[in-house]
Amino acid sequence: MKLRGYILGTLSAVSYGLIPIFILPIKQAHFSVDVTLFYRFFFSALMVGGYLLYSRESFKINKTEMLLLAVLGICYALSSEFLFIGYDFLTPGIASTVLFIYPVIVALIMFFLYKERLTRLSVLSLFFAFAGVIILCLKGNSLEINFAGLGVVMLSSLFYALYIIIVNKSNIKVSGFKLSFYSMLVTSLFFMTKSGVAGESLAIPSLSLFFNFLIFAFLTTVISSLCLVYAIKYIGSTPTAILGALEPVVAVMVSVLIFHEKFTPNLMIGITLILLGVTLNVIAGSKKSVHI
Repeated sequence: MKLRGYILGTLSAVSYGLIPIFILPIKQAHFSVDVTLFYRFFFSALMVGGYLLYSRESFKINKTEMLLLAVLGICYALSSEFLFIGYDFLTPGIASTVLFIYPVIVALIMFFLYKERLTRLSVLSLFFAFAGVIILCLKGNSLEINFAGLGVVMLSSLFYALYIIIVNKSNIKVSGFKLSFYSMLVTSLFFMTKSGVAGESLAIPSLSLFFNFLIFAFLTTVISSLCLVYAIKYIGSTPTAILGALEPVVAVMVSVLIFHEKFTPNLMIGITLILLGVTLNVIAGSKKSVHI
């Protein structure tokens, strides 16, 4: 069972790290990112909803759950929105790595809002993570920091951290599949509304693009989410969170091998520091028995 959990945790991280493969060609073709994200989450919601029907799980939720799931969906939507805006300022590898400091942001929010104690290990993890982010966002070999890119992707990381904290602290009594279904549904409605306000057509111009959207949704969202749920079930949240460190590594490999992003010393040092910081943070969290 544990081996299965580690395999599923690895699959979850790798599938999420494949996002640049799908989103970059779409951005380069000047196709609407909002429409793309609408279909990513709409198709994902349909797939997870199909599983709920197959497993005969009820879709019923009460008003409190509806409000919480709506807030979660909006947090997820804003996290995705800012990440893909961040691709315009930073390379995919750097943006994906900066996003991964969300466990550190969770620790900071828990410290300031919920008065959870920061251990020395937690403080050390914060230092490594922020040092890594600064190094990643340096423009070339100069000391000038790309503040626009850093700020946008940090917002993405913040909203993902809020998503995790709300799930953790709300004690919402729905299954992981139902939570994923409604979060994805609300997220898709967010991007559909945004596209409608901008006057963008939701028409898919070709059958090949339709299948691209299906594969995008299935690989980077459905597979990632479902593998994550079962990995946590088999091996717990701490080992799964550590395996999540593979996400930015995969994104960087994709960017370097497929999109010819330069593997600079800044990229190598920044990634190493962030992964070290996040891993230390997860270990510190496990020692306090706090699941992030």
